[in-house]
Amino acid sequence: MHIGASDSKANSKHGSAATVAGRTGWDFRRSGGGGGDANPDRGNGLLLKPAGRNMSLLVLESTLEHGSDFSVPYPTYFHPRSDADVLRWQDRVRGQHRTWLMAFVGAPRPDVPPRIQVRERVIAQCKASSACAMPGCARSSGSAQCHSTADIMRLFQKATFYLQPPGGDDYYSHTRRSVFDSMVAGCIPVFFHAASAYKQYPWHLPKDDHLKYSVFIPDADVRRRNVSIEAVLRAIPPATVERMREEVIMLIPTLLYADSRSKLETIKDAVDVAIDGILDTVARIKNGEQVNCGGPVDTDPPNLFAATASRIAPNGSVRAVDQHR
Repeated sequence: MHIGASDSKANSKHGSAATVAGRTGWDFRRSGGGGGDANPDRGNGLLLKPAGRNMSLLVLESTLEHGSDFSVPYPTYFHPRSDADVLRWQDRVRGQHRTWLMAFVGAPRPDVPPRIQVRERVIAQCKASSACAMPGCARSSGSAQCHSTADIMRLFQKATFYLQPPGGDDYYSHTRRSVFDSMVAGCIPVFFHAASAYKQYPWHLPKDDHLKYSVFIPDADVRRRNVSIEAVLRAIPPATVERMREEVIMLIPTLLYADSRSKLETIKDAVDVAIDGILDTVARIKNGEQVNCGGPVDTDPPNLFAATASRIAPNGSVRAVDQHR
């Protein structure tokens, strides 16, 4: 997709067009040599070049630093062909009987520096909890379960909350594809870093009250073992959980990419929302506004449901809590 912008002010700030890339913003800022690049063999230096610096790029995850790359959702497993497909899917996930309090799909990342190893702590808490579903995904296990679309989506549809620690295959990454796959399945996301969603995707996710559709637990609390994720989630009143899930379900259309062989009639999918967003951005630049890629959140949102004391025993297991499910 290539969206033109002929105005000189727009051109001077963000180039003459918006280009769509199927990678993260960091994958187009690779130094390729020294420069401290953690993975110089992946991606390229397109946005480091003079012409690239004068370009707007729609990416799966923004760098949040440079003001010219704008985030759009990762493609999910579901590509509807009609409005009716979307509405049926919303009804389906709304009516699911969710037998797991929380879930996580992913493998440990032992090569990640200890100071940012929240993922390992999340996995440890999930494994220690009888209320958390997590298939075997270790890279050495050869498990096919983690690579089966059907198995993953079935799991998502059985979980109330989905744990979203930052970082996939990249030190820089704060977001994972499963953020969107799980939300499309009706899971309430649990974020541990504001950059995973709140500072990104301003066109596709709510700009203001992030806790209407998600839970936030500061990653520092998890790393320091100051909080039990299970206790935090169980403390949320059932009526609040239902409202949060409905917020997620109402967001589903804007997170989907419709089948390219068809066209939705009255529902706007992720592409429609992105086009509206970039055109609005160009118009704002024409008016002399300063526009950047980051969302409206400058600081971490309040952790409304955090436990006041740790429920994690010294051996790393989660102590028993009241069963409110």
